[in-house]
Amino acid sequence: MGWLDAILGRSKPVEPNLDALFALPSAAVTLQAATGLTPNGTGSVSFRAAEGGAFATLERDVKELLGGRVEEFTDSYGYTWLLVRRTPDEVGDLVTELHAVNSSLEGAGFGPSLLCSLVSFSDSDGRRLAVVYLYKRGTFYPFAPLSGQRRDNALELQARGALEGELPLEADLSRWFPVWGAPGL
Repeated sequence: MGWLDAILGRSKPVEPNLDALFALPSAAVTLQAATGLTPNGTGSVSFRAAEGGAFATLERDVKELLGGRVEEFTDSYGYTWLLVRRTPDEVGDLVTELHAVNSSLEGAGFGPSLLCSLVSFSDSDGRRLAVVYLYKRGTFYPFAPLSGQRRDNALELQARGALEGELPLEADLSRWFPVWGAPGL
């Protein structure tokens, strides 16, 4: 950042760090101890699909790589979601596969199309939580949906407290975007 940018209050955008995803398995243990939430075996990657043969080929290759563990969904905003399923105790493998999807898209030049990745958690009381990775910010945040497009703010803040020091968390709460209807959540 140059001195003029500093004077004008401009900052460089944060570079995504996909390797931060690999901190999720240990963060899941901490989250379980603090909240009782356990991984439910699902995670997903959201991106804006591009037109053209190169993107279609890449998407097909990613689906072939993950086999029957991946399903594709399109949300009401036009974003494509690739949902990956593993057993709940395979959170490390799940994160590796989510990282592979993100890396494949990024490596093929489609990084700007990536929106977020998430890993889902739940408990026996029916509480749900996603730990969301914002690709363009390089940070994580918790999202706890309730019925009727409401959020469990108390659970989100409790999860934030548990995850501090484990993951690079998004400090700006206004960027904790709801991911209503995210597959697997």
